[in-house]
Amino acid sequence: MHTPKPFFTALMLIFAIASWGCSPEPLQEPSAPIYGIGLREAWIPMPDGVQLAADLFVPEGAKEDERFPVLLEYLPYRKTESRSRNYSVYSYFVRRGYIVARVDIRGTGNSEGHLIAHEYTDQENDDGEVVIDWLSDQPFSNGNVGMFGISWGGFNSIHLAMRNPPALKAIIAVDATDDLYQDDVHFMDGIIHVDSWEMSQDLDNARPGAPDYVIDEAYFKNRFDTEPWMMTYKRMQRYGPFWERTTLKEDYESIRVPTFVIGGWYDGYRDSVPRMLEHLEAPVKAMVGPWSHYLPHNASPKPQMEWRHEAVRWYDYWLKGRNTGILDEPRFAVFIRRWHPPGPVLEEVDGAWRWEEGWPIERIRERTLYPQADHGLANKASKSATHKLRYFASTGVEAGGPVMWWGDAAHDQRPTDAFSLVYDSEPLDADVEILGLPRAILQVSADAPHANWFVRLSDVAPDGRVTQVAGAGFNGTHRESAKNPKPLEPGESFELEIEMHFTSWVFEKGHRMRFAVNNAQWPMLWPTPYPMVTSLRLGGKGASRLIIPVVPPGEWPKPDFLPPQEDPVFPGYETLNSGTVSGYGEISSIDRNPQTGTATVKATNASASRFPWGTERYQETIAHQTSDEHPEATSVVGTYQMSVDLDDRTLTWESKMSFRSDLKNFYYEYTRRLLKDGALVREKNWEDTIPRDYQ
Repeated sequence: MHTPKPFFTALMLIFAIASWGCSPEPLQEPSAPIYGIGLREAWIPMPDGVQLAADLFVPEGAKEDERFPVLLEYLPYRKTESRSRNYSVYSYFVRRGYIVARVDIRGTGNSEGHLIAHEYTDQENDDGEVVIDWLSDQPFSNGNVGMFGISWGGFNSIHLAMRNPPALKAIIAVDATDDLYQDDVHFMDGIIHVDSWEMSQDLDNARPGAPDYVIDEAYFKNRFDTEPWMMTYKRMQRYGPFWERTTLKEDYESIRVPTFVIGGWYDGYRDSVPRMLEHLEAPVKAMVGPWSHYLPHNASPKPQMEWRHEAVRWYDYWLKGRNTGILDEPRFAVFIRRWHPPGPVLEEVDGAWRWEEGWPIERIRERTLYPQADHGLANKASKSATHKLRYFASTGVEAGGPVMWWGDAAHDQRPTDAFSLVYDSEPLDADVEILGLPRAILQVSADAPHANWFVRLSDVAPDGRVTQVAGAGFNGTHRESAKNPKPLEPGESFELEIEMHFTSWVFEKGHRMRFAVNNAQWPMLWPTPYPMVTSLRLGGKGASRLIIPVVPPGEWPKPDFLPPQEDPVFPGYETLNSGTVSGYGEISSIDRNPQTGTATVKATNASASRFPWGTERYQETIAHQTSDEHPEATSVVGTYQMSVDLDDRTLTWESKMSFRSDLKNFYYEYTRRLLKDGALVREKNWEDTIPRDYQ
């Protein structure tokens, strides 16, 4: 591997030593926007002869001998079609003296080679180390590389930092996680999930690079004919080596690279932020804002902020040797949410930013609330009682749809609460702020060998609207171990502790707190297969209870973030139809049949873009179905189409995925098709029967 230039090696060592003490002097402003923006293409050679395609966004107007740090975003999401997005995001860094490299992962986009077998393979990470080394050794580089990205790009930033390649000096991971099993889209809270992204990505993987779209035997072998990733994920239903290999949660000490993590209250990956703040030994900063799965400068919901200003301050310190003062500030910036009505449409969140020194926060105190026999929620344990609940598999649409995972603004919870055990506090006589991960400790039982439990903390406004504040699920068969699940003993009571997902909220005076418990969160999470009745025991030894992290009143310092900067537009790229807000299939209809006890949820999306070489159109339709009488008979069918109109031809890729279950198995069927000018060129089919493994 390439060794950075000795001067910068020594300089970075000085900064690392100083990072938790006194900062080096003098204090400097972050790099100024003095450069233009240029774009070059490059090929990065791998040891086996495969070349990865890269776009290099470079500062224009530099001196002949000027060298720059390089920032890397390493993704499978087709760099060439993404240039408009990349140009607008990267311009902020390039104008301030950074080269930004956008590299397609092996076998994706314009890169050569066989498609990687699934997300975050050893091959992908091995290649990533080579990419970092290559970027650090180019004539334009000062030898220092940073990584950044949202979602997959954030994951790869974390995974490469776990390997500590010599030239990698700092990372920023946005909306990423340290726990691939519990937090990612395949299995959340230990429960199987079928995601819009998970289905659509298999079609995107099958396309060759733009703008040439070469269709030949090598293309069929390396991409079109490769096994769908989803088959791999759904075979791995319990925690184990497959998930551990790149799970930072198993080895926080592995990262020695300075790390900045950014999350959003409406994003499913936010739990990693407090964990990484608490456990990383490398220099770390963090931010959680009022956003869904977006970069904060163009995020939804608002308010937005110019995160790239903070990123430049971070990278200036670690990659340029400029003391911007960023390590003199508190490590954690957090947006504290106040009440808002339930979603799904949420344009802006009321609340305020403040600084915290890190995590955990010493002044936070736990408050215990007990569900009562009369369905109240109080400070003292209830008299002994047992509340029973019939399991309705179709419950939960309002708590989170199939698009995201414990993210986005949830619908009004009253329809889900109608099929839940619900416990309400008295109207509050003063505001109560919480920040952290609420916990529910339940004494439960079920009359079936497999049950899931879901807990939700909500805000009941004086007008009756119910806004979800926090929640989580738990696979009951994982009560002792997610690696070695065990069936439930029907009728046997046991204690279950469920940690809800990271949240902030101010329950306002006059509002009520609501604690709800049920056994389904469909269609976000797959139903358990047995009709059943579950029980919740109140009072007595180890009484069922809710523990909330309460922040005492007080005044605390606030960050002064910059508003978003208007970004330049990359010519020749035009969005004709942007599709859904999330970019994935979103719920368009809910149909419940009271005669049959079945429920169907449909989600749709459609988008279109014009590029210099042609017009691209995309559409998807997803249908989820379950049955309250026969929850084992659950299914999801997704249909996808991507077409590109070129001067000499129209290419269309189509796929249909069916995933269904019975009492013992999951059944996977997938068809992938390529058409040229409407005529079938190639079709490939896959089928698999996958035994249910405590799912």
